[in-house]
Amino acid sequence: MSLIKQLWIAIAIVMSLAFGGSLVVSTLSARHYLEQQLYIKNLDNASSLALSLSQMPKDDVTVELQVAAQFDAGHYRLIRLTRPDGTVMVERDYASGELGAPQWFADFIPIEVRPGIAQVQDGWRQFGTLTLESHSRFAYEALWNATLQLLAWFGLGGAVTGLIGTAILKLITRPLGRVVEQAEAMGGRRFITTPEPNTREFRSVVRAMNALTERVKSMLTEESARLEALRYKFQHDELTGLVNRNQFLNLLDGALAREDTRAGGTLVIARFTDLADMNKHLGHAGVDQLLQSIGKRLHALTDMEAGLEAGRLNNTDFALLAQGDTGMEAIAARLAEALHTTLNASEAHAAVHLPVGASNYHAGEARGQLLARVDGALAAAEQSGSRAVHCVTAEQKTAHPDLAAWRAALTLALDGNNMKLATFPVVSADGRLLHYETPMRMQLDGDWQGAGYFLPWAARLGLMSRIDATVVRLALEHIAVEGQAIGINLSPESLCDAAFRGDLFALLQNNPAAAARLWVELPEYGVLRHLAEFRALCLALKPLGCKLGIEHVGRQFSRIGDLHDLGLDYIKIDTSMVRGIDDDAGNQSFLRGLCVVAHAIGLTVIAEGVTTDAEAATLKGLGLDGMTGAGVRYP
Repeated sequence: MSLIKQLWIAIAIVMSLAFGGSLVVSTLSARHYLEQQLYIKNLDNASSLALSLSQMPKDDVTVELQVAAQFDAGHYRLIRLTRPDGTVMVERDYASGELGAPQWFADFIPIEVRPGIAQVQDGWRQFGTLTLESHSRFAYEALWNATLQLLAWFGLGGAVTGLIGTAILKLITRPLGRVVEQAEAMGGRRFITTPEPNTREFRSVVRAMNALTERVKSMLTEESARLEALRYKFQHDELTGLVNRNQFLNLLDGALAREDTRAGGTLVIARFTDLADMNKHLGHAGVDQLLQSIGKRLHALTDMEAGLEAGRLNNTDFALLAQGDTGMEAIAARLAEALHTTLNASEAHAAVHLPVGASNYHAGEARGQLLARVDGALAAAEQSGSRAVHCVTAEQKTAHPDLAAWRAALTLALDGNNMKLATFPVVSADGRLLHYETPMRMQLDGDWQGAGYFLPWAARLGLMSRIDATVVRLALEHIAVEGQAIGINLSPESLCDAAFRGDLFALLQNNPAAAARLWVELPEYGVLRHLAEFRALCLALKPLGCKLGIEHVGRQFSRIGDLHDLGLDYIKIDTSMVRGIDDDAGNQSFLRGLCVVAHAIGLTVIAEGVTTDAEAATLKGLGLDGMTGAGVRYP
C-alpha cells in the first residue's frame, strides 16, 4: 500500500475519532441545554396560561376556548387542565409522530423534558391544575441539523487535511520516488544518478544509490577499457597499429556478406616492392620509423570517414577497405596520396617504389575472386611505374545503368509491393529460437534480389525510409500470421528521419501484441554517429515492449557503454569477430570478456555470421547467448 493511501486512512481514522468524540460531547451538551430551555419554556407558558385562566370566567366553554386558543397558537405536545379531584376538565395533545429527525436518531439521543405545572385559581379557591408540555420535534430538528453541520465540517476538514498532507508528503518523498526510479533504471540496465535531497534520512539512501551506480559504471568503464586494449593487442599490427592480416581478412569477409546500405565497396592494396633496399639505406630503425609514420597517416585517414578500415597484410602490403559507395578511383587516389606524402618526407623517398592496385566489389562476391582481381591491378600498376595507381572494375550484371533507371525500378517495386522478408533463425546457446532475422528481398530485373543488390542505390536516392516502413509493415503482418518473434534492421537514414520515427511509433502503438514480438536493431556505426536520434527511438519504442539492439558490434564496443541509460536488450557481434573464432585465441579472449561486461548490464550477446559447427561450439563455450548465420540450423 502506498504512503498516500496510508496517509488518507490515517486521516480518516483520526477524523472519525475526532468527530465521534466531538459528536458525543456536543450532542450531550446540546441536549442538556435544549432540555433546560424547554423546561423553562414550559414553566413560563404554564404560569402565563394559568394566570389568564384565573382572571377569566370559570364556565367550561370559556376555559376550553382559552386552552384551545393557547394550544393552537404555540408548539405544544400537551395542555391539560384537571380539577382538584383529578378529573380532566380540558385536554389538548399533538398525536403526530413527526420529529424533524430520523427515528433512530431520536431513539439514540432521547430528549426528556419535564412539563410545566401551574395552579389555576378561582378567587381564593383552587380551580384546577394546569399541565403544559412543549413539543420536542423542533429540539430534535435543531440537534439533527447541528450534527449534520458538524459532520460536514469534519468531512471538509478531513478532505482539506488529506489534500494538504498529500501535497506535503509528495514533496517530502519526492527524493524517495527518484530513488525508486533509479533502482528501476538499474534493473532496466540504465545507470543514472539523482541529486541528493535536503532530508537527512533520504540523503543517505540517495548517496548510497549514487555510489552504487558510480561503482557499476566505473567497473564497466574499466572492463571496457581492458577489453579494448586486449582487442587492440590481438587485432592490430604491433609496429604500425593498423589491423593485422587475420583481422583484416575477417573484416573483408564481413563486408562481402553485408546486406545493407554499405553492401559493396572498394579494396585498395599498396605494396612496397623494395623493402630490402630500404632496410639497407635507412637501417632497420629508420624503416620502422617510416612504417610507423605510414600507420599514423592511414589512421588519420580512416578516422576522418566512417566505413574505412586500414590494415597491414604483411611486411610489404598495406590495404584500405572502403565499405559502401565511396568511388573506387577516389579511394585509391586518397590512399596513394597519404602514402606518397609520408614517403616524400622520408630520406629515401626517391628510391621507394609503391604501386597501388584497387578494385570495387559487390555483395556476395567471393573473397578469393576479389583478392585475385586486386593482385592483377597491383601487377599492372608495377608495370606502369614505381608509384602508379591502377583500378579494375568488377563486373556486375545490372539492368539499371544510372540513378534515374534505379529510381524508376525501385519506385515501381515499392508501389507494386514487390518486397518480401527472408527468414533466418537466431538460436540461443541451448537450441531455443530467439527470433527470426528477416533481411528484405525485392523483385528486380525479373528475380528476387538480396538487399545488398539494391540498398546502396536506395540510400543514394533517399528511399530508405520508405523501404524500412515497408519492412516494418511486412514484419507485423508476419507476426500476426505466424506468431513468431521477428528481428528487423533499420537503416541510419531512417533513424534520422523524424517523420519515419513518428509513423513507426504510431504503427507499433496500434499493434501492441505484435510490437511485443518485434526485435529492432541498427548498425553500430549508425547508432554511434546519431546518438541523439537513437536515444529518441529507444525512449519511444521501449514502453511498447519492443526489443532494442545493435548489430555489427565489434570495433567500437567500448563506446556502447555510452548507451547504458537506454535499456538496450541485446547486441550482435560482427562477423569479423566471429569468423574463424575456433582458431583465434585473441578474439576468443576478447569475446569472453565482452560477454562478461555485456551480461553485467543485462545485454543478450548474439554472434553474427556463424558458418561452422566448430565456431558455434567455441562461441557457446565463450558465454555467448545466441548465434545466427549459415551454420546455424533450427530446429
